[in-house]
Amino acid sequence: MREQKFTLTASPGSTGRADKYLHELFGEEEEIPLLSRSQIQKMLENGLILVDGRPIRAKDPVPAGARIDLTVPAPVEISVEPEDIPVDILYEDPHLIVVNKAPGLTVHPSETRKSGTLVNALLFHVKDLSGIGGKLRPGIVHRIDKDTSGALVVSKTDEAHAGLSKLFSSHTIERRYWALCYGAPAWTGTETFRSSIGRSPVDRKKMAADVPNGRDAVSHFTVLEKYGISGKNPHASMIEARLETGRTHQVRVHLTKLGHSLLGDPVYGTPASNQPKWKALPREVQAAVERLPGQALHARVLGFKHPVNGLEMRFEAPPFEAFRTLLGTLTKALEK
Repeated sequence: MREQKFTLTASPGSTGRADKYLHELFGEEEEIPLLSRSQIQKMLENGLILVDGRPIRAKDPVPAGARIDLTVPAPVEISVEPEDIPVDILYEDPHLIVVNKAPGLTVHPSETRKSGTLVNALLFHVKDLSGIGGKLRPGIVHRIDKDTSGALVVSKTDEAHAGLSKLFSSHTIERRYWALCYGAPAWTGTETFRSSIGRSPVDRKKMAADVPNGRDAVSHFTVLEKYGISGKNPHASMIEARLETGRTHQVRVHLTKLGHSLLGDPVYGTPASNQPKWKALPREVQAAVERLPGQALHARVLGFKHPVNGLEMRFEAPPFEAFRTLLGTLTKALEK
């Protein structure tokens, strides 16, 4: 695919900052490949987007009625080596592939890590992935954390990649997670939690809720089960999280904010051995948590309309051994 050029006209009203406005504008044009806001920011920096013939900064407003010239560069050739790593494939057709990602498996390579990822594995098993994601992220439309397991869709063609990106951008993807967390929420039914999510101003390795310049995030939480010993308050719960948005660490950040961090979470939920929430866990549950590769979070359901043929698709990914073992241990403790 060669580079593509497009010309559009800005709306007559107020547009606000360029990166946000252009992300919305381009997303409304079906012939333009869907671009993330970060991609648009880089394109603005590189002069690939001109407003009235001149480059502008991401934070600048786009003048009402301005001419916008967009150059979408050709996809970069894939430079990731295939590796014979087992992959649990839930579905595959000529356009896309749905996998049940194992915990501990990074989704795509980075500048510092070029091997041992899901992309390396897929290039061995599938041979062809879309090029829109660039050298290190071929086929990758969305991600889940390294230590989170579960359903993930990867595009094999640029057409599928663009279509899936539009679905994720419009929040029309069904995503449901199983989360095992400390304590028992007080709410009944489903609780909706809304906040902004952005980089923590205190610890840059973390994300945080309600931070300045964060992005809107909406999660719906339903308690499926509470675990505890008779006569005592529940020490853990299983929660289904249905996501409207897909911000980085969204489930982990929201549940931590609600006071119910995930069992085994190495970033947000690791308690000291003398903390009440850890001491409340039966010893066999503590042992099962310590055997987890990371947080007890599993992307159980992924549903979407096929980006090429329009068919409704829905996949349920079975949890992996460590999650199942912890779930079984919690259930046995409940029966005591």
